[in-house]
Amino acid sequence: MREVKLETYAENTWCKGCGNFGILSAFTQVLKELQDQGLPLESIVIASGIGCHAKIVDYINVNSFYSIHGRVPPTITGIKLANPNLTVIGFAGDGDAYGEGISHLLMSAKRNIDITMVIHNNQVYGLTTGQFTPTSPLGFTGRSTPRGSIEEPINPLEIMLASGATFVARCYSGKLDHLVEVMKQAITHKGFAFIDVLQPCFTFFNTYKLYNQATYVMDDHDPSDLESAYRRAREWQGQAEAKIPLGVFYKVIKPTFDEKLRRGKAPAHDKGVPDIASIVKPQR
Repeated sequence: MREVKLETYAENTWCKGCGNFGILSAFTQVLKELQDQGLPLESIVIASGIGCHAKIVDYINVNSFYSIHGRVPPTITGIKLANPNLTVIGFAGDGDAYGEGISHLLMSAKRNIDITMVIHNNQVYGLTTGQFTPTSPLGFTGRSTPRGSIEEPINPLEIMLASGATFVARCYSGKLDHLVEVMKQAITHKGFAFIDVLQPCFTFFNTYKLYNQATYVMDDHDPSDLESAYRRAREWQGQAEAKIPLGVFYKVIKPTFDEKLRRGKAPAHDKGVPDIASIVKPQR
């Protein structure tokens, strides 16, 4: 198998101290491990949306696609349906995925399409210099909320659990070894895998101190227990004083959307495509 050089010629323009560096480092390490285990990197496709996170596709030498704001899930869904032999990973920001793109994220979880979504959650629109996002804490002060946001943040893990995601996890870009471990589990999971990565924006919302003090890796949680997953996900609702659990909250194996739709066919290779009428029987 030909070894692929993962570095590219692109100049990295993230701010110094950005949590995106941790995600890039972890993902690069995962790709190297997967390659060592026999997965050809030519079979990997990554896609990103709009925001600081999106530059990650410039810095890794694998097949990649720039999507538009909020549209990473349908983009990589199409890629996976066309060629099921590909391993497909999407990267999105919290404003990207949980704002404009929330409906696409929900539907991907509901369908259990065999893709992985990694969310760079810095609780701020960093590329546009500091507006609040769906995960920004109550009272967040930024360009669009100079007197402090009056909105409570959403809980992405609760939303993904309720939507049917079969792999739900939270990591912190400052805990690199743990991020590598969970990211590898997510990518090799058969079904829709979701990781919310707490990723400080050093320039516009520096949360390093909070995450360094408050995050902890769960070692007493059964990821097959859905009710327990909900309880653990609710331990932190964006409050500054609460402890923040990290790890795999929920993991289960179920039939995937792509398997049911394709029925063994691969449009990228076959002449025919699945006939939806022959797959879905009308309810009587």
